[in-house]
Amino acid sequence: MYSNTQNSKIAAITEKTLVIGIDIGSETHYARAFNWRGIEFTRKPFIFNNDDEGFEAFRVWVEELKTERDLDKVIPGMEPTGHYWFNLGAFLQDNGMRPVHVNPHHVKKSKELDDNNPSKNDRKDPKVIARLVIEGRYSYPYIPTGIYADVRNLSNLRLQAQGELTRIKNRIARWFAIYFPNYKDVYGKLDAVTGLAVLKVAPLPEDIVKLGAEGVNKIWRDAKMRGAGMKRAMTLVAAAEHSVGCTEASEAARYEIRILLSDYDLYAQRESELMSMINEAIIEIPYIDKLLEIKGVGLKTAIGFVSEVGDISRFDDPKQVQKLAGYAIVENESGKHKGEHHISYRGRKRLRYVLYEAAISVVAHNAEFKEIHQHYITRDKNPLKKMQSLIAVACKLIRVFYMLATTDNHYDGQKMMCDIKRPVVA
Repeated sequence: MYSNTQNSKIAAITEKTLVIGIDIGSETHYARAFNWRGIEFTRKPFIFNNDDEGFEAFRVWVEELKTERDLDKVIPGMEPTGHYWFNLGAFLQDNGMRPVHVNPHHVKKSKELDDNNPSKNDRKDPKVIARLVIEGRYSYPYIPTGIYADVRNLSNLRLQAQGELTRIKNRIARWFAIYFPNYKDVYGKLDAVTGLAVLKVAPLPEDIVKLGAEGVNKIWRDAKMRGAGMKRAMTLVAAAEHSVGCTEASEAARYEIRILLSDYDLYAQRESELMSMINEAIIEIPYIDKLLEIKGVGLKTAIGFVSEVGDISRFDDPKQVQKLAGYAIVENESGKHKGEHHISYRGRKRLRYVLYEAAISVVAHNAEFKEIHQHYITRDKNPLKKMQSLIAVACKLIRVFYMLATTDNHYDGQKMMCDIKRPVVA
């Protein structure tokens, strides 16, 4: 892994280094070139398109600058602007120019240093970006490869399918509230399988009444559904008879629920397929079985952790993973003032969510982590609030995961407990 200290980043930029600031656009990019002291080599920005021709023109421009100025190293810096940098970033890496990222917040805050003007334009931004790179205020982007790329992309697709399912369920709930509010008296879950099977044939309460209890029960028998019989059918028909739902625009209502149920089946099947693909891919991760040995850590937690962290061997210390998740502790102290500490929230939001959910799970199901949680909230010195304790448990999980992933050790709950049961010094 590349060193993350600012001194080492500054030291990486020598007299033989060409620093290029690039303002990324959806179709057009702007680049400006500087030496290690921040002196610009060109009077105008180099403009190139986001295509093969543009990338090749950029490469030729860089090679010409290196030859003219007798330079042997290139550091291209850019803001991580959505997905627009992916193609250029891959091209740079393939051509021996490892790209670096600068924080967009830093660009916004430092753009007034040169001209005392908050203006933003395609000529100005590359210079601000290059200045930040020269000062060592950059980071190395991680682009997953191999199995880690597959797991991340498949996991993202599964989460998108989950999001669509949630939206569809909410729209189905809205439909029920308008046209069949009594449905909830029969089914606690709006997406109950037997209920949805009836709705595909008889969407509205009036259709269910016409079908009758025998007709409803026949639908279930034909589909070979268990746990539903005449008693449930009669209850559903009775609810339909006493429905207070809207009776206007019945054809539109039938069409709407037909679309919603079709979309629901589509995304439910897609989520199931993606989960199967992830299960096949995740077994190639060498340490995945060791994570699942921890009681309270399930497959979805392991998948979420691997998809967000990627190749964990690129980290030198679990604190780097903690920082990646946005769980780094931020101090608020000045002189005699001692403010409350809080987490930074600067990192991968989804990883932070996965770890927090995992902390809740292990505290509920794992005796060792439950005891650690109790210790944090009841200790005499600096007891934590419950949410603070869960975050501390999440950070503990990071250290455990890191140890399991980078060593040959297996999870040992009693060994972990030694962290909170320290011997009393005589």
